[in-house]
Amino acid sequence: MDATRRTDDVQTTRWNGPAGHAWVEAQSLVDGVLKPFEDLLVEALSAERAGHELDTGDHVLDAGGRVLDVGCGTGTTTLAVARRLGAGGHIVGVDISEPMITAARASAERADAPASFIRADAQEYAFEPATFDAVMSRFGVMFFSDSVRAFANLRRAAKGGAALRFIAWRGPAENPFMTTAERAAAPLLPNLPARRPDEPGQFAFADADRVRRILAEAGWTGIDIQPKDVTCTLPESELIRYFTRFGPVGMILGEADEQTRARVVETVRAAFDPFVQGTEVRFTAASWLVGARAPSV
Repeated sequence: MDATRRTDDVQTTRWNGPAGHAWVEAQSLVDGVLKPFEDLLVEALSAERAGHELDTGDHVLDAGGRVLDVGCGTGTTTLAVARRLGAGGHIVGVDISEPMITAARASAERADAPASFIRADAQEYAFEPATFDAVMSRFGVMFFSDSVRAFANLRRAAKGGAALRFIAWRGPAENPFMTTAERAAAPLLPNLPARRPDEPGQFAFADADRVRRILAEAGWTGIDIQPKDVTCTLPESELIRYFTRFGPVGMILGEADEQTRARVVETVRAAFDPFVQGTEVRFTAASWLVGARAPSV
């Protein structure tokens, strides 16, 4: 079995297992934490012109545009865009996680939104060619086993001149909140998986030059990468649930015995004290807002 297939299998197992179910169960918490990024992405996409010509008066979200949301998860950002689409518009969300796609479909049905969902790996899925006026993602494109292949597949699904807009995390050094739990828990959890630069995962797109190369090799043009620092919050009362369900610590804490788990929770909770302000946890999240365009035909 080659490395790409092993990576695909790991991601499929992860997002159809505990990680996917954790996101569904804590959807309201995650949605609240990431709401500023939803707003950032919808705003960026709202400014995109529809059609092949950049000087057209219509915009993707008010001209019946068709949008693809990659790594859509439980569909919160998908539905935020759906609410902005004009008459005749439609958005398709794609994700590898069955539990998350199931939750997204249920939300779209309740909202009677112009949205549909595909449970698939966007790297391999045979989208209808030249279908979408825009391709978007909020933290959903860092997990591909072959990023060039994945973005080439997305480019083929986009119309000529279509916009690509996605948000990805910058590096762990710029996102200390994101690694606080694992740094504090490492002495107590010797099997804690180490993060490796450029491997599929949260910080795979930390290097802007690497992202630029990937998109260029995949055939995208007009590549623009801007740093965006956003303040995120969550209730202090939800902090323990947050770090015991997500990230490397959340992935393996369920395997620990009760005594070890109690020590980890106490140690990690104390490590988050610098981020706690009364009843609220506040942190600055460092991301890239990435833009590109499919070549006109």
